Amino acid sequence: MRGFDDELPDRDSLPWYVAPVPKVVEDLGLRLVWLVVGINVLGTAFGFYYYGLDPTAPGFVAELSQFALEPVAAWPVVPDSPVATLFIALAFGAWALGRQNDYLTALAFFGCLKLGAWTPFVLLAFKGDFSYLHWAMYNFLFWSHLAMVLEGFVLHRLSDFPVRAVAVALLWYGFNDIVDYFVPIVGTPHHTLIPAEEITSSGVVHTPGPHRVAAAGAVVLTLLATFLSLSTRVKKLELRLDRE
Repeated sequence: MRGFDDELPDRDSLPWYVAPVPKVVEDLGLRLVWLVVGINVLGTAFGFYYYGLDPTAPGFVAELSQFALEPVAAWPVVPDSPVATLFIALAFGAWALGRQNDYLTALAFFGCLKLGAWTPFVLLAFKGDFSYLHWAMYNFLFWSHLAMVLEGFVLHRLSDFPVRAVAVALLWYGFNDIVDYFVPIVGTPHHTLIPAEEITSSGVVHTPGPHRVAAAGAVVLTLLATFLSLSTRVKKLELRLDRE
């Protein structure tokens, strides 16, 4: 089990667009890895709790929560952000225990980049529709999700992102995009609720305009995660060749 003073993995000289986080911040995050794991576990628990609530209703009642609105068969693809924070908790935890797993790391990278950026995107794109949120909750959602992006950009220290691991992550998050926006498992698309779409007791009315904006953001971010993970692999391989 890794401790604060243990040696850290080397930081390759990668282009800024695949490693934008300063080394000192990366090092601190890796040294405080168990704190990072704990925060993400708490974030996962809060996220699942949040999906069981209706944040637009007084007292956050559960009758119109997304879990209540979605058929049980769709539940595995509903809580996107909590699953992403679970992936990164598992990825960092596995590394800290000396059991680094490329598949977990790739899933964590895709999840943190995609959901970490998608949530601030929709919070800004539909800011007026989120007026029901208290300013503290709005800022909490905005900045906590951006912190997920920062976490994701530390993962190049743990993995070379082998193609097979990237393929698994792309398969999972590509599948999520399909069922969230285009071909639902059952009923209507399963993407995270956005207030720009009407929510009724019988389900969600997917207004074409907001639905397309949310879908475009998700698909672009999935493609971006694919490009950045494979770019990281290519750049690391180029560095190895240069050393030989």
